[in-house]
Amino acid sequence: MAQVRTPRRTTAKEFGQGIARWVLESVALIVVLVALWQVLTSVFHPLYFPTPVAIWGQIARAWFTPLGFTADILPSFERVTLGWLLAAVIGVPLGVAVGRSRSFAEYVTPLVHYARAVPPPVILPIFMIFFGVGNAMKVVFIAVGVLWPILLNVIKGVESVETVQLDTATVYGIGGSRRLLHVVLPAAMPDILAGLRISLALAFVLMVISEMIAASGGIGYQILQSQAQFDILNMWAGIVVLAVGGVVFNAVLTTIEGRVLRWHRGQRREAL
Repeated sequence: MAQVRTPRRTTAKEFGQGIARWVLESVALIVVLVALWQVLTSVFHPLYFPTPVAIWGQIARAWFTPLGFTADILPSFERVTLGWLLAAVIGVPLGVAVGRSRSFAEYVTPLVHYARAVPPPVILPIFMIFFGVGNAMKVVFIAVGVLWPILLNVIKGVESVETVQLDTATVYGIGGSRRLLHVVLPAAMPDILAGLRISLALAFVLMVISEMIAASGGIGYQILQSQAQFDILNMWAGIVVLAVGGVVFNAVLTTIEGRVLRWHRGQRREAL
């Protein structure tokens, strides 16, 4: 009788080593690029490209101060977080419902594909009319803009659950909410998390757009004002702050994804 081999789970030690290796490789690449940037800008002195040392000094003086942090950095990251979470709260349940119901999908899918084809910046004036130019408008604008990657990936993940898994659940009497929680959602989780990661990057883009057009503070607003005043150093400082924030947000989500999908990666390694 053939022996059935069960997939080996990734241990906490192996997971920690993988994260540490990824961090070291990423940091090493960043250090090399920054060092190259520093050398080239120190030698050639380009007008529009200050040195990394000068940019860091400007960040410390203008951005990492109590006023700069509370007036610009914190509100921007708060808008990204709230808008992204709102889209996730709406997109994941709706995507599961569409993916599980063929009749519901026939009505909703054409609307989803039509709505996602509209560029979010085009509808920003509409949000300004209904919500004004306050924080609520920016959060809702981000949420609507990043909803579609989440929704489409959730639908794809739920629809791609293998029939064998569903039939096995039926044989063992697993139905209703238990089937959803223990069969459908775990099988669709890779696609769900992929949609959340894609939407997070898009949330930063929409945050900057909303702050450049309708705001009196925030990272996007400060970058645009610095460019208009020909303050190249502060403009680059804002860009670096935005990039670092995006890396931190992505690293947190990547860590969560690694923990949630440890079983999935273990099964893939065993299957190869």
